[in-house]
Amino acid sequence: MLTACSDSASDQNGSSNKEVVLLAYDSFTPEDGVFDDFTSETGYSVKVVSGGDSGAVISKAILASGNPEGDVLWGVDNTSLSRVLDADVFDSYQEVNTGDICVNVDNEWFASRDIPIPSTLEDLIRPQYKNLLVVQDPVSSSPGLGFLLATVARFGEDNWAQYWNSLQENGVLVAPDWTNAYYTNFSGSSGKGDRPLVVSYGSSPPAEVVFSDPPVDAPPTSVMEASCFRQIEYVGVLRGTQNTEGATALVEYLLATKFQESMPLTLFVFPINIDAQLPDVFVKFAARPETPLSLSPDVIADNRDTWLEKWREIVLS
Repeated sequence: MLTACSDSASDQNGSSNKEVVLLAYDSFTPEDGVFDDFTSETGYSVKVVSGGDSGAVISKAILASGNPEGDVLWGVDNTSLSRVLDADVFDSYQEVNTGDICVNVDNEWFASRDIPIPSTLEDLIRPQYKNLLVVQDPVSSSPGLGFLLATVARFGEDNWAQYWNSLQENGVLVAPDWTNAYYTNFSGSSGKGDRPLVVSYGSSPPAEVVFSDPPVDAPPTSVMEASCFRQIEYVGVLRGTQNTEGATALVEYLLATKFQESMPLTLFVFPINIDAQLPDVFVKFAARPETPLSLSPDVIADNRDTWLEKWREIVLS
């Protein structure tokens, strides 16, 4: 069942519109052919329209609230849900997956230098880890915001800013988005840079195995589990869609077992559907902390803008 957040808009075109437009961020890369069964079952085809990173997609959806450019929106998470709800973007929405934003480690870099791998957020401000960490801009990047919230959850309202002052003094690098941080600044096998610590995801190690060339039996990266912030992602029917029937059907399909079981090795997230089975490589190598850092959506909503403004003062001044 979908969670209602406003009165449903009327379906002006009904079932005559046989295409459902799914708005998503660039890294939404579902399995080829995964929507074939949906089309066979409903008669609706699916058109995926990507529009940048999650922050950009959400901002566009807010600007177009009530007159959307598509029918379904994928990629709102618990760090941004309040923005979307305040702007009345959805007719209805539902949790679709979970994951964790965590600091990832280039294991070989540390092994080759006989430097211990950091295990806590406190370690990251120690002198031996100076100039080793790259994070993302929390203003525009979902993992960047998740890491900022992790520091608030860990150090509290009174001390998180001082922690960021210490990170700044210890040479933290701020990249504009995850792609630049992971593929340009990170020193791991997927990156080209000189920073062996990067904010990424608890599921990045199994992705390193799946996409490795030549193949590897174990990931070259690991996860600092004490740094992990729990991320909950949502999917919803956009208010004002001209295809309510198709949009609702697609959301239900995205929550069903077939699509949910495809996500771990395509989107590298954990299914919300309890009947979905996880692949072995995901079970073996994805980090899943029992007690991740977290903040309630209400706390995030009440403080996010203030925290971001303070972060700008510290890091960008």
